[in-house]
Amino acid sequence: MPKDGTINRERILESATHLVIENGFAATSLDQVIAAAGTSKGAFFHHFASKFDLAQALTERYVEADIAVLNGALVATSDIVDPVDRLIAFMRFFEDGADELMEEQSSCLYISVLTEQQLITHGTAQSINRAIEAWRHEIVDLLTAAAASAAVDLGDLDALADHVFVTFEGAFLLSRSTGEPSHMRTQLGVVRRLLEGVLRAR
Repeated sequence: MPKDGTINRERILESATHLVIENGFAATSLDQVIAAAGTSKGAFFHHFASKFDLAQALTERYVEADIAVLNGALVATSDIVDPVDRLIAFMRFFEDGADELMEEQSSCLYISVLTEQQLITHGTAQSINRAIEAWRHEIVDLLTAAAASAAVDLGDLDALADHVFVTFEGAFLLSRSTGEPSHMRTQLGVVRRLLEGVLRAR
């Protein structure tokens, strides 16, 4: 492998991610990816056996980044002692960063992948499920602690945790459809205020 092999692979993945998010997987050709990455077909096939192999690598890379963002929010709020305050600060972490997120990308790779039945049957959805489960697990822990502290019944915590996750995906769709990126910040704010209202009602 050439000395810049790792860099070249990352450049291909970065370029492909942007193209797939903007255009969809089926509408993104390997020639477009190769041109955007400034590489060659030989270099591409040195790293990826096929377009499906690229899709799997894209998804796994995106999942790792997604879980890293989740962990970043957990670390950023880890010194907050009160469980309710920490949950609200956790939500604000994403709300405050929503505008920057939307400047970086107009949609989510998960949406692009899951609209392609061939990718689902190819197994790429399994990687996305790993991210979903990571978010659910960590948010349920935060919700459990906050509910106990506030002596409030929040109902099905798994479903509520999933609601936080799908708020991101729904906000991406809403922003993409309307051309208004502020929907991400607005929708995250709605969830944060609802949680805050319930947990601090007493």
